[in-house]
Amino acid sequence: MKVYTTDKIRNVVLLGHGGVGKTTIVEAMAYLAGITSRMGRVEDGNTISDYDKEEIKRGFSISTSVIPIEWGDTKINILDTPGYFDFVGEVEEAVAAADGAIIVINGKAGVEVGTQKAWDICEKYNLPRLICVTGMDDDNASFRQTVLDMQELYGKKIAPFHIPVRKDEQLIGFINVITQEALRWDRNSQTVPMEVPEYSKENLGILREALMESVAETSEEFMDRYFSGEEFSENEIRQALRVNVEDCSMVPISMASGVQAQGIYPLLDDIVKYLPSPDKRQLKGINSNTNEVFDADYDFAKAKTAYIFKTIVDPFIGKYSLIKVGSGVLKQDDVLYNEERGMDDKIGKLYVLRGNKPEEVAELHAGDIGALAKLNKVVTTDTLSTKATPVTYIRTSISQPYTYKAYAAVNKGDEDKISQSLQRLMQEDLTLKVVQDPGNRQALLYGIGDQQLDVVVSKLKEKYKVEVELKQPRIAYKETIRGKADIDNKYKKQSGGHGQYGHVKMTFEPSGDLDNAYVFEQTVVGGTVPKNYFPAVEKGIQDSVLAGPLAGYPVVGIKAVLYDGSYHPVDSSEMAFKTATVQAFKRGIMEAKPVLLEPIVNLKVVAPDKFTGDIMGDLNKRRGRVLGMNPTDHGKQEIVADIPIAELYGYNTDLRSMTGGAGVYSYEFVRYEQAPSDVQEKEVAARAEAE
Repeated sequence: MKVYTTDKIRNVVLLGHGGVGKTTIVEAMAYLAGITSRMGRVEDGNTISDYDKEEIKRGFSISTSVIPIEWGDTKINILDTPGYFDFVGEVEEAVAAADGAIIVINGKAGVEVGTQKAWDICEKYNLPRLICVTGMDDDNASFRQTVLDMQELYGKKIAPFHIPVRKDEQLIGFINVITQEALRWDRNSQTVPMEVPEYSKENLGILREALMESVAETSEEFMDRYFSGEEFSENEIRQALRVNVEDCSMVPISMASGVQAQGIYPLLDDIVKYLPSPDKRQLKGINSNTNEVFDADYDFAKAKTAYIFKTIVDPFIGKYSLIKVGSGVLKQDDVLYNEERGMDDKIGKLYVLRGNKPEEVAELHAGDIGALAKLNKVVTTDTLSTKATPVTYIRTSISQPYTYKAYAAVNKGDEDKISQSLQRLMQEDLTLKVVQDPGNRQALLYGIGDQQLDVVVSKLKEKYKVEVELKQPRIAYKETIRGKADIDNKYKKQSGGHGQYGHVKMTFEPSGDLDNAYVFEQTVVGGTVPKNYFPAVEKGIQDSVLAGPLAGYPVVGIKAVLYDGSYHPVDSSEMAFKTATVQAFKRGIMEAKPVLLEPIVNLKVVAPDKFTGDIMGDLNKRRGRVLGMNPTDHGKQEIVADIPIAELYGYNTDLRSMTGGAGVYSYEFVRYEQAPSDVQEKEVAARAEAE
């Protein structure tokens, strides 16, 4: 692939609900650009962007892939993202590298939750966007209804560029609202002129008028001309549209059939005409030498910088760090400095990736997207720069995972290999997290949703040849006491020679501090227990609080006081006093009204207003206490509640079901509370059964 300068580059992310046809549009683009001789199909598992075995098996995108397309004198880097919500981290990484977006909507399904999520993420990053309504070859698809629904949501900034033309329930062509010309497709999907159908003229007039209003609002001069009845030239319209699209005050909406490769040609043209090149976008970092702002702004004349927005780790093709050049011109064998790691790296060869196929290039200009191989110590969101001008860019904000399951090796001895494999998967997907829970003797795998965790299990088996089993995690309960106990415990053992003798008199009561396991005091007088045995007594308590006698969970909030006892000058030992203390502890806890404590989290659920009743009813069933509601943007509510974390198992799936995927949640631990008697009885019974 030849080298492209910054002004001839477009970085475009495809966004939308799962299954709307984003990958099919990429196939049509690649076909029209001459990259492929025939279009692949998701159903056949032969598309350029869905190359992973898991994607082929499941029939949908799991990872973001980059497909560079040469269109005329412009290079378009297409970032094809997953539509399913479990893989939102891939979308966030791709958006961080994009300068414009195409929101894809299926004309039959209409505006879906994923459509609105795509719009929200564009708003968050102030990303210029086009909308493409695909699947228009289906007679049940409605371009008009989709336009109306989007205008109802987002107002007059939604500007239709096309009107579909149908004949005998078949899509045969479209009308260009800007030029007011009608075009139909021939057998080779090429367009030829046709007459504007009589039934379309009224609609064309309405849409044309709405478009002219938007154009007029770009300047006072245009507004005056509009009100005086003047017509704008096509060049004036397109220039005004370019300005409006770049500042996000207008969003063109067009139509296509990805399967038939119809409407894709004008879509590619619109990308070049209306979406900005990187040099029209701002990019700022911090110069670590001066602590001043570094205005990179994709300027090829400034010091070399690049941002790693994604990592691919594959046991077969190796590791690739996908980069976007922030400034300067990267060349092969450049030495770049990683300020975060404090190390130099010779980058070796430069590549562009088309799906999983690397292609070597001589250089990459500011704003271009490429790949570096075998940079072992760098991670996604790192910045590469020069040692003379060390720059750091703001790291991409990636969604936090809240769904988790316990995992264990199916085959003993695979633990180390599983750990290494998970580390590689976490390099690729920043929404994956592994947490060790020694208190419950379990390892936890966190992700955005159950589907993502299932994919991880499958990848471990297929790619790394190790098997793990997912199961419901044990809850981190704790034990404490509500009463006081006075225990007199003597440990005496004679077995020939020296025996064992330890005698303690102790009280156990609540300390009032649940953040610490125990408080130990001694009030022994008269030397009934020598001072040299006090540490052994405390060691007995220290060991005992690790697993309480009620249900085997850690004990907290205990005050233990040694006030008396006795010893034997020959048979007493540290071990004997420690054993006596352990026995006293078990008896004392069970006599001092032991209770089970459960972890409580503060839960925040954000969903459209119409779902709040269902959500609060469901939280009540889960023993949640709703604390309040706060209105947020776009008719949504944030519901705040305290809820036992045990009740959140499976909540991600249930919330999506209740809200059609529109609800999201987060939580953080706040405190421990006494568990209800039925929960305590269940855990005590489980402990007894395990023994």
